[in-house]
Amino acid sequence: MSYILTLSCPDRPGIVAAVSGLLASRQCNILESQQYGDQDAGRFFLRVQFTASESLEELQGLFAPTAREFALDWHLSDASTRMKVLIMVSKEGHCLNDLLFRVRSGLLDIDVVAVVSNHPDLRPLTQSFGIDYHHLPMSMGKAAQEAEILTLVQHYGADLVVLARYMQILTDDLCAKLQGKVINIHHSFLPSFKGAKPYHQAHKRGVKLIGATAHYVTPDLDEGPIIEQEVARVDHTHTPEDLRRVGRDMECLALARAVRWHAEHRVLLNDEKTVVFR
Repeated sequence: MSYILTLSCPDRPGIVAAVSGLLASRQCNILESQQYGDQDAGRFFLRVQFTASESLEELQGLFAPTAREFALDWHLSDASTRMKVLIMVSKEGHCLNDLLFRVRSGLLDIDVVAVVSNHPDLRPLTQSFGIDYHHLPMSMGKAAQEAEILTLVQHYGADLVVLARYMQILTDDLCAKLQGKVINIHHSFLPSFKGAKPYHQAHKRGVKLIGATAHYVTPDLDEGPIIEQEVARVDHTHTPEDLRRVGRDMECLALARAVRWHAEHRVLLNDEKTVVFR
């Protein structure tokens, strides 16, 4: 069996030796190992993928004493278990379509368990991939709608929620209940252009770079820890619609990478930042 161990802890000598020594003592074979020490924060981060004959429960028991000794914030998972993902959308379907195509093509190793939307528009697209579609209009009320979202997350056993151009702000309460389990995509490198029609505003100001940012959702709107960013150079010949077209491509790329890295347990939170072991 193949397993993935991720951890962060206060930086001190002996962490790698303790982990690798424990694995060696159980005749585990390390397939991949990446580490990073944040000297400013004084924290250490590690991701190890390895094979072992023991079960997940047995390994968790074996690691427990080491975790206590080094005050580890750690997670051990079966590498063969596909992450269950619930996608939320509004009316724009480019990110949804891209994710579903990548899953069907074997390019993204996740299981999309359901799609939730505040509009009915993308039901045909979703169902063409054989995936459940749930229309939860805002007319039912914010509290009731978010309660149903949480019910669906629990019903499908979703490990991750992806906001694939979901054009509603999640309440602080829902953000807290799904902390570290929601990824959003939005236009970036347009920080001064808030509100409606950001690409029209960017065109008016003659921007030279546009892009997209995938990040974890927090109560602070669009300010959660960044996982991935993608950019493209543009010039004076690009119309607002050209910028939107390029921007949609950037959104798809950044979101797909962020979802894949999260699903492979390559993203570790470091306060307001992330450590991404690519």
